[in-house]
Amino acid sequence: MLTLEGVDAFYGDLQALHEVSLEVRAGELMALVGANAAGKTTTLRVISGTLPARGGRVLFEGQDLAAMPAHLRVAQGIVQVPEGRRLFPFMTVHENLLLGAHAPQARAQQEASLDYVLRLFPVLKDRATQLAGSLSGGEQQMCAIGRALMARPKVILLDEPSLGLAPKLVKDIFEIIRRINRERGVTVLLVEQNANVALHTADYGYVLELGRIVMEDACDRLLEKDDIREFYLGLKESSVRGTRRWKRKKTWR
Repeated sequence: MLTLEGVDAFYGDLQALHEVSLEVRAGELMALVGANAAGKTTTLRVISGTLPARGGRVLFEGQDLAAMPAHLRVAQGIVQVPEGRRLFPFMTVHENLLLGAHAPQARAQQEASLDYVLRLFPVLKDRATQLAGSLSGGEQQMCAIGRALMARPKVILLDEPSLGLAPKLVKDIFEIIRRINRERGVTVLLVEQNANVALHTADYGYVLELGRIVMEDACDRLLEKDDIREFYLGLKESSVRGTRRWKRKKTWR
């Protein structure tokens, strides 16, 4: 469904992506993990059209997106949930959700989409007339995902959905992401600094370091790789009587 071929991206003279290539298949839940400033958000921005690629190609369903502006990519079915939610704080929850159905195709199915979103996130029905800026962090994330669903996406680009959330809310949000993928068949490209939760949620994963893809595999196999366990899951290998064990590394403050 979505392919990046040798994509380069820059902020001014600073190169943020170096020949990034990846493929997201239809119906897949795919994770892109890496440390802070690895280029994860930049990758999503290139896909959604808010940052132009200076080299390589972005293909969606076989179509080269180079000349397509961001709003037309949304109409084609590429919808991003940005880091930090980016709701309109002085508009109500209901108004924020309706903005997601701006494209003509989505507007025609607005009522059905809204019904699904409110069943998926019952708390948003209770908060419908409340200003979005007054919601809790978890409720704002639900509203941001709901707004994306209102656009009737083929693929959702999720940027750090766990950011700033308590562990219980993180678990709930990722359960919902799985439901959207499984029940609605929406393809998901998940960007997360929390590699543990991302790789336990997704089907396939890519690891990005300093703007380069350095590893890819099915998530269950990535979770068994020593580099992933040590550098992204915080586990350190130890040997006890000839057997391999992993323990949580100590962190000092």
